[in-house]
Amino acid sequence: MNDVIRQLSGAARQAARAKNWLQVKSCAREILNRSRDNAEGHFLLGLAEKGASRVDPAVKSFERAIRADDARYDAAIELAGLRLRSSRHGDACDLLQRYESRLENSPLYLDMAGMIYTNAGLPEKAWPLFRKANDLQPGVSKLQENLAACSVFIGKIDEAQDIYRRLLEKQPNHQRNHYELSRLARAANSDHVDAMIAMLESTNLPEEQNIYAYYAIGKELEDLQRWGEAFEYFKKGGDAAASVADYKVQADVDLIDKMIAVCDADWLDDKAADETSVAGEKTPVFVVGLPRTGTTLTERILTSHSRVESVGESFFMQIVIKRESRVLTADGMSPAIVDAFAHKDIRRLASGYLQAVGYKFGDKPLFIEKFPENFLYLGFIAKAFPDAHIVHLKRNPMDTCFAMYKQSFFRYAYTLDDLGAYYVAYHRLYQHWRDLLGDRMIELDYEELVGNQEQQTRQLLARLGLDFEDGCLRFEQNRTASNTASTVQIREKIHARSVHRWKRFEEQLQPLRKTLQGAGIEIE
Repeated sequence: MNDVIRQLSGAARQAARAKNWLQVKSCAREILNRSRDNAEGHFLLGLAEKGASRVDPAVKSFERAIRADDARYDAAIELAGLRLRSSRHGDACDLLQRYESRLENSPLYLDMAGMIYTNAGLPEKAWPLFRKANDLQPGVSKLQENLAACSVFIGKIDEAQDIYRRLLEKQPNHQRNHYELSRLARAANSDHVDAMIAMLESTNLPEEQNIYAYYAIGKELEDLQRWGEAFEYFKKGGDAAASVADYKVQADVDLIDKMIAVCDADWLDDKAADETSVAGEKTPVFVVGLPRTGTTLTERILTSHSRVESVGESFFMQIVIKRESRVLTADGMSPAIVDAFAHKDIRRLASGYLQAVGYKFGDKPLFIEKFPENFLYLGFIAKAFPDAHIVHLKRNPMDTCFAMYKQSFFRYAYTLDDLGAYYVAYHRLYQHWRDLLGDRMIELDYEELVGNQEQQTRQLLARLGLDFEDGCLRFEQNRTASNTASTVQIREKIHARSVHRWKRFEEQLQPLRKTLQGAGIEIE
C-alpha cells in the first residue's frame, strides 16, 4: 500500500467512525481510481454502501475485496452479516466457518461473527468467539453483554450472572442488564428489587424508558410472592411498551380470519398438493402453540431422543411464504400475502423452507421446528409437508395469557384488552385447524404433561413413530443450546409451579377472564 492510498484509507476509517459515509465513499473511490483491484478500496466502499443501507452494492464490494485478497477476514465477516440480513443463513455460516481461524486478533470481528452465529440460531458456535473477544479486550461492556447473553443460551447460567453483576457494578442504572439478571434465578430476597426501585426514583425517566426495569421488578416481586405489587409493575411495563409500540390488534385478528377463510377443506384437498409435494430425507416435526404453552419443554423432551434433532425457532416459514407471494409490503405478514400465496405452487414452500433451514441439519431422521407462532401457517404446512408431524400445545387459557402478559416479547400481550382480543381470535383459528387437520394435529396438554410426564411422553413418542427412551424423561440434562424465552426454565426438572398461577392475580385479571368467557372459552 503506497503512502497516498494509506492516507486515503486512514481518512476513510476516521470518517467511518463518525458515520460520514459520503466521505468514506469518496476516499474509497479515489483509492480504486488509483488501484482498480485494491482490496482496501473495495472494503471501504462496502462499508460506505452498508452504512447507506444499500445492501446489494455493499455485497458486491465486499465480494470484490475478498477476490482481491482472500485474507480479508473483515470483508468476509461483513459479507456474512449481509447474507444473514438477506435470510441466507447457510451462506453466512459457511463464510464464518472459513474465516474463524483468522479472527484471532480482532475483538471487533470476533464479536460480529459471534452475533451472526447467535442470530443464525447457533449460540454454541458463537460462545468461543465472544470469549476470545473478551480475552483480547477485557472490560468492554458491549463485549461482556454479548458473552453473558450467549452464556445463558448454552446453559452457563452462573457465568452469565457473574458478568451481569460486574456490569451493574460499573453501570448501576443499566436497565437491560437488570432485566437480564432478574431472569436467571428466582429472587431469594428483595435486595435487587429495592435497588431497581431506588434506581427508578433517582433517574426519574419517562415511563417508556423504564420498560425493562418494570418487567424485572415485577418478575422478582412475583418470585417473592408479593402478588399485588408484582402485577402493578407488569402493568406498568405493558402500558409503557404499548405506548411506543404502534400496534393495532385488529391487524392480527384480520390475518387470522383471512387464514381461516383461505385454508378451508376444499383448498387442502386439492389434489395438486399430492402431485407437487416435496419428499425429503428428513421428517419435520412442527411444534406449535401460543408462546409460554410448553413448546420449548416439548422440544427438549423430544430432542433428548436419539433419533430427533432440532433446528430451533426459525422464521423461515414466514419468510418463504412472504417471498413466494410476490406481495411487496413492509409488513411481516398480511391478509394480502396469505391470499396471494394460497394460489401459488405449494412445492415452493417445502423446497424453500428446507433449503433455508438445511444448514442446521445433523444426521438424525426427524427434526423439530419449534417456532410457536407457526400455528398461523398450519394449513400451508400440512399441504406442503404431507408427511410432517404437527404437535400443538394447549394450556389453561388464563395461565397462557398471564404468562405472555408478564413478558416483554409479545406486542399483542402488552395490554389485557389486546391480549383478550388476540386470544379469542387464536382460539377460533385453533378450532379451525382442529376441524381441518383432524388426527394430523397431535394435541398435547401442558397441564397433563407436567402432571404425568412419563405417560404423556410415551404417548407422544408413539404418535411420532418413535420407541420410548429413558433420556426423554431427563430432558434437563440435555446440553444443547436454546435461545428462547424459556432458556433458563428448561435447565430445571419438570414441575407444576406454573399451573393455575393466574389465580394469584384473579382480581386483576377479571377483565381478561370476562372477555374469554364471553367468547365461549372455558376457564378452569
